[in-house]
Amino acid sequence: MSGETDLIKLYSGRILALAADIPHLQRLEDPDATVKKRSPLCGSTVAVDIKVRDGRITEFGQDVKACALGQAAAAVVGASVIGATRPQIETARDQLAAMLKSDGPTPDAPFDELEVLRPARDYKNRHASIMLALDATAEAFEKAEQANCA
Repeated sequence: MSGETDLIKLYSGRILALAADIPHLQRLEDPDATVKKRSPLCGSTVAVDIKVRDGRITEFGQDVKACALGQAAAAVVGASVIGATRPQIETARDQLAAMLKSDGPTPDAPFDELEVLRPARDYKNRHASIMLALDATAEAFEKAEQANCA
């Protein structure tokens, strides 16, 4: 019973508020790159569209079909991603993974609000869903840069 109570506590008011207000939920019509990621464990999916100019994300769209934790992560990413560089996205992704797996530091600004997901570190089966938005965005950025170099 205490495991169930702990899981209920995980879904804090702040996480639920983020999940209810995800920015950039409209897909882009002509993105530089699109990536869809799926968590095999729970089936959550996030599809990301980006436009990149001068090494920064200028437009962002996402389609999020995930649990509240994945939605909260996508909300933070959506609120923070415009203007971000590829190194910032990749650093945030790596820091979020370290925060979840080994109680590492909170991701750097502008992604520091991902701190709200720190209690999920004890729920390894939720980590993949939480990582989807940053994983997809990092891969989309790489694809956009490769396409622009071709």
